[in-house]
Amino acid sequence: MRLNDLRPQAGATRRKRRLCRGISAGQGATGGKGMRGQKSRSGGGTRPGFEGGQMPLYRRLPKLKHFTIVNPKHFTIINVGDLNELEAGTEVSLESLLEAGILTASNGPLKILGDGDLSVELAVKAAAATKSAREKIEAAGGSLELI
Repeated sequence: MRLNDLRPQAGATRRKRRLCRGISAGQGATGGKGMRGQKSRSGGGTRPGFEGGQMPLYRRLPKLKHFTIVNPKHFTIINVGDLNELEAGTEVSLESLLEAGILTASNGPLKILGDGDLSVELAVKAAAATKSAREKIEAAGGSLELI
């Protein structure tokens, strides 16, 4: 036996379907695609996951409950009421709060929340602040600068 003697086993290979080559080919005229419709046209049908313009499943699912945020923002948070311990005219930042012992750990940039009342004039530098926190700081005569 030599390489040129090798042949596939009988029945192992089938001839290629010859589409649109007349009725005797078995797939003439429409080429096995039926009569009309998007899937019968040239250029194929739709992309995988397309649902006729309806919001597809892979885009609907993350809007449901119990899906975690992929890249959540982590902030070191403090309430406006906790800033009353500081002296008037103090510049408040994440570093100054850690040095003063008001905050014990840094979990990311500083965010000021609006719980409590503020009676001290402070110059606050933070990454984020709520609307109520901004109003309370400015009402006390202080300023808020977003970094």
